[in-house]
Parts: sequence; structure tokens; C-alpha cells
Amino acid sequence: MSVGFAITATDGAARTGMLTLGRGEAPTPAFMPVGTAATVKAMTPATVADTGAAIILCNTYHLMLRPGAERVARLGGLHKFMGWTKPILTDSGGYQVMSLSTLRKIEEKGVTFRSHLDGSSHELTPERAVEIQTLLGSDIAMVLDECTPFPATEEEAARSMRMSMRWAERCKAVWPGTPGRGLFGIVQGGTYAPLRRESAETLRAIGFDGYAVGGLAVGEGQDAMLATIEATAPHLPAERPRYLMGVGKPDDIVKAVKRGIDMFDCVLPTRSGRTGQAFTRAGAINIRNARHADDPRPLDEACRCLACRQFGRAYLHHLVKSGEILGPMLLSAHNVTYYQDLMADLRAAIAGRRLDAFIADFAAAQAEGDVAAR
Repeated sequence: MSVGFAITATDGAARTGMLTLGRGEAPTPAFMPVGTAATVKAMTPATVADTGAAIILCNTYHLMLRPGAERVARLGGLHKFMGWTKPILTDSGGYQVMSLSTLRKIEEKGVTFRSHLDGSSHELTPERAVEIQTLLGSDIAMVLDECTPFPATEEEAARSMRMSMRWAERCKAVWPGTPGRGLFGIVQGGTYAPLRRESAETLRAIGFDGYAVGGLAVGEGQDAMLATIEATAPHLPAERPRYLMGVGKPDDIVKAVKRGIDMFDCVLPTRSGRTGQAFTRAGAINIRNARHADDPRPLDEACRCLACRQFGRAYLHHLVKSGEILGPMLLSAHNVTYYQDLMADLRAAIAGRRLDAFIADFAAAQAEGDVAAR
């Protein structure tokens, strides 16, 4: 395998580990901030690194449309292009084709679609998805898959999943196997446990550096998501990293870690930061609310980010209400820091075999909410 992964501690199904790639290591469970278009929105690479993030995610669909994978390659690759020296995972674009593109046609050879930017026509095949990610120079590439819409009948989910498995095999066949870089397979099958098992076993037979659980966080609800993880994780290789794509809220992450997931990504921390929402150990708050206008306290007394070390809620409220760009910058950095600290706390709890106690305390604090300011 081109990607190293060593499990360092376990607590029930949860585990800590170390993911080793050519450009560095990432302790797991890990949260990857999303840099869709080669930037984590409202944050510089140095600010992202200061949060403790060891790996980020960039998006194949967006980068193939603008500025183009060949251009990025000519400019020295994605790391040089965006000024990020640590590992990068690129997703394959399957989800964005479903959610953003128009006039798409999905068939055995791949998918043709029109760009959401200018209406131009494009074709994305499993082979082209691997080529694009190789040109970008990502450290972890993802196979091309069809993100099965929700809801879907079992017959529809089976058809979609089996085509994705054939695409995965084609991706593996053209993967260059560069040392220090890896290719992950993606489990599909909707919320149907037998299909998830079939998908996982098919991917295991092909053989990948890691295994993602895809097709979730698309409207199925948390209970169905967790049940699907429970139906999937036991059929994935214990010695390989497990990645839950596009998840999510802090509560989702905590519960998925308990069920054996190692890696996460989501736009939520930065998207929320741009709209005035801050995640804290006492739950999420909306800094736009009038109750923060005269509050000198930091967002979170325990947080180490610049927003919490240097500024009070009243100032952040003023920035956001005034439309000052510094507001989204500070809130985004705070939220990504919160997520990284949550992952560090989860790793410590697993290592100390006290995960259940941590989860109970976490749930109690979130349920109590931001009572001190009321």
C-alpha cells in the first residue's frame, strides 16, 4: 500500500491512528477542512495550519472546470499553486456532478454534463477522474462514483452501486501507484445494509489504500446515517482508514467516531463562519443576535483561536452586522479550530478509554447551550 496507516489505540469500535503520506502525517480521527477551489474560504494556508489541520480536501469537479487540471500541473501542482505543503485529498467530483451540473447523462462509460459556470459540455470518466487528480498531484485521490440520490428504491440503489463498483475497478486499473500517494474506494448502496455489504466486499476484493462511506448526508437523517455506518464498517478492512464523506455537524462526527470512522470533511465550519454562526463547546451560536452586542466574553472561553484570544462577542457582532470581511475570516478560523480541537479531544478520550464519558459530557454541554449569556 502507498499510504501508511497504523492504529494506535481503540475504545470499542472507535480507534485512533496515524495516516502517513509522502507529504506528512495526520493523526486520526481527523477532520479535513474543505478547500473547494484550492482555498479554504476566508482563510490563508497559514491560518488553516495554525488550527491544527494536517490534511485538507479540494474538489476535482470545481478545479477541472476552473482553472483546469492541466494548468495547475503546468504551474507545479496543486500544493505549489495554493501554497499548502501538507497532504491534500481530492474528491472525484461525483457528488458535484449530481448536485451542481445540468443536463447530465450518466451511463456505463462515465458522465457527461454541462458546467454550472458557463454551460460548457464536459465528460468525466473513471479514467479521466484519476488523470485529473494525478495532474493536480493530490496525496489521496478518490474513485469516481455515482452519488445515489435519496430517496432511492433498493433496485435503483443496487443499479447505481454496481455501476460505481465497475467504475472503481477501472479507476484502480489506471491508478499510477505513486509512492506516498493513495487511492480510496467509495462504498455506495443507499441505506440498504445488504447493498452496503456487497459494495464493501467488492471494494475489498479490488484493494484500495483506504475506504470511504459515500452517499450519506444527503437527506436520510442521522439515525439512518448511523445505522448505515454500523452496517458498513464491519465489512471494511480494520487496518485501512475509513472516511465518511461530507459529514458534518459536531454531533454527527462524535457519533460516527464511536462507530469506527477515522476521517471526515464538511464545508459547515467555514460556511457557517461566513453567515455568522460559531460552534462552541456549549453549542452553536448566531453572533448576529442582539444579545451579543454588549457581551465582552469570547465566543468560547476554552478556545485558542485568535478570535477568542483577542476579541469579544460584541466586536464580532459588530463586524458581522457591519458587513466587514474580518468577521467571516475570524469566525471561519474559530470554527475550524473548534473542529480540530474536537478531534484532538476525541483522540485523547479514545486513548484513555473514556470515550463514552466524553460523549456524555459533550451531549450534556450541547444540550445545556450557551446559558451564561441569557
